Amino acid sequence: MRACPQDPTYHEEGDVWVHVRMVCESLVGMEAWRRLPATEREIVFAAALLHDVAKPSCTRHEDGRITTRGHSPRGAVDARRILWGLGVDFAVREQICALVRHHQAPFHLIERADAQRRAFLISQTARCNLLVMLARADALGRRCSDQSAILEHIALFEEYCCEQDCLLAPRRFPSAHSRFLYFRAEARDPDYLAYDDTRCEVTLLSGLPGSGKDTWIAQHLSGIPVVSLDVVRESVGAEPTGSQGAVIQTAREQARTLLRDNRSFAWNATNLSRDVRRQLIDLFTDYGARVRIVYVEVGPDRLFLQNRNRQAAVPEEALQRLMDRWQVPEPTEADEVECWLNGKKVPGEH
Repeated sequence: MRACPQDPTYHEEGDVWVHVRMVCESLVGMEAWRRLPATEREIVFAAALLHDVAKPSCTRHEDGRITTRGHSPRGAVDARRILWGLGVDFAVREQICALVRHHQAPFHLIERADAQRRAFLISQTARCNLLVMLARADALGRRCSDQSAILEHIALFEEYCCEQDCLLAPRRFPSAHSRFLYFRAEARDPDYLAYDDTRCEVTLLSGLPGSGKDTWIAQHLSGIPVVSLDVVRESVGAEPTGSQGAVIQTAREQARTLLRDNRSFAWNATNLSRDVRRQLIDLFTDYGARVRIVYVEVGPDRLFLQNRNRQAAVPEEALQRLMDRWQVPEPTEADEVECWLNGKKVPGEH
């Protein structure tokens, strides 16, 4: 971050590292931050330290201006890789990543036409009161002409989340299925109890190569069909690092056959990005399936060892590239999301 330039219109103070230092200093000067429990102080401080970690990779010079479009979602991925490598507790890590991903939202949310839906979405993964604290530190840790306006927007965001009952906890829905459908369509009533008319269940596996997805299926889903991209690759003679078009098309046809028969099955692949998962979930729900996501994770040493011991080991360079789009599934993505770490289910909702 040191020597990475910023647009002086918004950051007269200097480069990204100067800004990040000022943000951290502003945060620890807040009485509200000092009153937090120790773990929450650490979460917000880590988020402040990492909130602009992706600016160096996202900085572009366009028409005489400096832009950093996409640095918030990209920063969440970068923060995940850093914290995973350090062995940070899963729940703590994911809260930090959520704060990094949404750290700009309080600046602008109140002006959005979909403010309610966006606030509800953010609250499912990020504690909005902690997000407010981070945003205030971000605003105070800079020199710009519109600082007072930014702080006013943050205050409005805090008040709005309080009114919508999503400041201190995720916004509640009548059921998990109601929540899932709410975030899949515009203008749904968040308080409507949706009727569950699903006809079968698809378990969508997600996780890095070597994380233990095959083992999880063998232990928990024996006896149901599995659509596996690794198996399809082997059947068509495709390499894991080459073009995957034929592999995915074959797998999707296998899934359609099962869906037409209303048969429950598992879809086994890395499915690391929200976009990839969304495309599959669209397919499954079009046929009336209930969707459960099972996310599987292990630590770095175990992951690389298990990957090397696989029949079709993924080259480490390719594995590192996969981590560039590593997005842990969120509770809004499916009817149910389970997270399994080192063979054990993580308690609570994800």
